Amino acid sequence: MNVTTTSGQKVSPFGKQGLPVRSMRELARVGVVDVGSNSIRLVVFDGAARSPAYFYNEKVMAGLGQGLVNTGRLNPEGAQRGMAALKRFAALARSMGIEALTCVATAAVREAEDGPAFQRAVARQTGLKLMVIDGEEEARLSAQGVLLGWPDAKGLVCDIGGSSMELAEVAGGQIGRRATSPLGPFRLQQVEGKALKRHIEKIMDGLVEAVGRDHERIYLVGGSWRAIARLDMERRGYPMTVLHEYRMTPDDVLATVKWIGNENLSDLKARTGISSGRLELVPLAVQVLRQLVLTFEPQEIAVSSYGIREGLLYEQMSDNIRKRDPLTEAARFMERQMARMPGTGKKLHQFLAPVFPGVSPRRERLIRAACLLHDTSWRAHPDYRAEACFDNVTRSNLAALSHPERVFLGLALLHRYKNGRAASPLITPLLKLLSEEEIRDAEILGRAMRFGAMFAIGDPNEAGTLTLDREAGTLTLSLTKAGRDLMGEVAESRLKALAGALGVGAVVG
Repeated sequence: MNVTTTSGQKVSPFGKQGLPVRSMRELARVGVVDVGSNSIRLVVFDGAARSPAYFYNEKVMAGLGQGLVNTGRLNPEGAQRGMAALKRFAALARSMGIEALTCVATAAVREAEDGPAFQRAVARQTGLKLMVIDGEEEARLSAQGVLLGWPDAKGLVCDIGGSSMELAEVAGGQIGRRATSPLGPFRLQQVEGKALKRHIEKIMDGLVEAVGRDHERIYLVGGSWRAIARLDMERRGYPMTVLHEYRMTPDDVLATVKWIGNENLSDLKARTGISSGRLELVPLAVQVLRQLVLTFEPQEIAVSSYGIREGLLYEQMSDNIRKRDPLTEAARFMERQMARMPGTGKKLHQFLAPVFPGVSPRRERLIRAACLLHDTSWRAHPDYRAEACFDNVTRSNLAALSHPERVFLGLALLHRYKNGRAASPLITPLLKLLSEEEIRDAEILGRAMRFGAMFAIGDPNEAGTLTLDREAGTLTLSLTKAGRDLMGEVAESRLKALAGALGVGAVVG
């Protein structure tokens, strides 16, 4: 890694200890400070080691790189605001007892002639050791952030900041060619009028030579890209506003670029909640995105909420942790923290496995996650418990989960508590993301959990086994001696409801 201390030495900000963990599956609190050209952010991670939650997240739009092209120096007002933010972040980290706090700076501090002086001032006034990384290292860390949230990512990661834009190939969990460019909005503010389009085209052509053109998917990382994606949602009337794993086609992007050009930015701010500091850079960022799509010709554009900060965390993970499924790990952690009887989710999954023979690996992981999460909303009011399950999953910070998969998982958990699916302004619009077959499958999974979870509170496998025979048209529950006393009328009613959803008859033997 190419990082520089105040004395000019090349060192690693990560040390030799790797992730601080409470156990192999649980992360001890760890913080990252990211000093970018536009924003400065503190993120504190906690929770499942492979799928960390955001314990704390705060940013300041300092604008360190504003005017850097003209002056060669950091924006004085931005430096003042940045220093105040870093003092606060250092104090917050101390109050949270964070032992591992990694602090990195990117293009603005890297390129400004007074960048080293700013580093020294930060160290002196806050005690934070600010590491400055080069453009290719920034690209690598951003790509690692995508891998943290998207383990099977394959394509081109594109991270835009205030002063630069980085690209990195990613496939098979590995990072390939990388490149950096001066395509950040702060730099483009200095290019006048009609020359802007040709300027962007020329730089983009050079990036093609560096990383190649054959990339079916582009992963967008960075605040400006997320703002554009949120605007694309607004234009399309998209029913979910979770940005991570949001997908766009090239035609969507080009239509949104044109649409933004015809809209009033103040109106867009009121409709979407995007900050003024972020929104004022969007008109330049859309020109870069437009040319990115035209130059690289991807089949799909995907948004990643994970980037350099998550990449710093991924850097410290062992191979053993990296290989785990983020969704399963997050569900296990939530079960341990929130379920009445942690550990029953795995037993429920084993009990219900015969109901879902031959499902795809992607569906199997959703079934497993649903079983792990089936009892995590028990504290919610009974009248709202089903909807709370749906809302928690569709809006929660879960990785490696597409938007349709979020809705599928949420719908399954809703039916774990509720027989019917009454029309709801919360639920109905999101069902458009699923096919009728997927909706039916989610309801079947929900009914299966609804039966299995109440049939035997501890371990349903000790009370009986399920057998689905499609040829005979039966779902058979074979009771053990211990299970006979558990088979009351409510359990029998729920078994029949599950069999009915499967289109078979229920048999108790």
